[in-house]
Amino acid sequence: MKLKNDNKNFKLEQEKEFREALLDDDYKALVKKLKITEEQAFKNTLKLKDTIEELHNCKNCKNLYNCQNKMHGYVYFPSVKESNLIFTYTPCKYQKQAFKMLDQRKTNNNILASAKMKDIKITKNRAEVIKWIKAYFDKYNPYEFSKGLYLHGNFGTGKTYLIAALFNEIKNRYQVTTEIVYVPELLRHLKENLNSVGDIIYNLENVDLLLFDDIGAEKVTEWGRDEIIGTILQTRMNKGMPTFFTSNLKIDELEKTLSLTKDAEDVLKAKRIIERIKYLTEDIELLGNNYREQSENNDLNKAKEK
Repeated sequence: MKLKNDNKNFKLEQEKEFREALLDDDYKALVKKLKITEEQAFKNTLKLKDTIEELHNCKNCKNLYNCQNKMHGYVYFPSVKESNLIFTYTPCKYQKQAFKMLDQRKTNNNILASAKMKDIKITKNRAEVIKWIKAYFDKYNPYEFSKGLYLHGNFGTGKTYLIAALFNEIKNRYQVTTEIVYVPELLRHLKENLNSVGDIIYNLENVDLLLFDDIGAEKVTEWGRDEIIGTILQTRMNKGMPTFFTSNLKIDELEKTLSLTKDAEDVLKAKRIIERIKYLTEDIELLGNNYREQSENNDLNKAKEK
């Protein structure tokens, strides 16, 4: 008797949820979009409401860091297959961008690993930075502190490649350790792997030559700025470890990006990061053609010719 009552109560609860859902314009729009029957909608009311809630989260989301969904970077979304409603976790636009960037980073890493100074394309706008890189290589002493480079300029001008070529040449000659870290990817990785934070920070504090690639490309959290970037820079400054940066931002623009709010203490913390960068580097601007875009267009044209 109790089982029958439980089933009756469950059905009544289902009907109540369904009636309330039908008052929601988003629910009705989703049902219409899926072209499902009223019976299918009734059976899946709670799941459909979960989808709507996650879509609302996505609508107000700025990046992966702020994802509020149950599975980070994914939306619980339905599709109709053979008259059945199937719910799966579908990557959001930011997660898709992250996958695309990861694939691009893998390709770039292969290119950077084989970069050589003799292969650098010499152009007028690169003259200053090439001269600096050659002088740095000639004067480099693994036992002495030397200022690295804060190389900034527009997207795709080959900033990372130029420094990677320098690192490779120094590594081959002196057998030193080098590391190139893409800053947004580093912070994402650390946030998702908190157990490895200590080991990664230790490595980046002590590697002989370090490049923070694309710093300022994404807004950092207070934790990422102070506990990760700030800690690494302070240690490298104390130890006199050569440190390099690439960025699309001028150093004063980077300071504004690192100032997460206008709070006086927050602004001060951003200034401290900038002071460390200035101590560790010389500042050079590199403007010019987007070689990455040209390369992608060339690859596309070759594919069309095949």
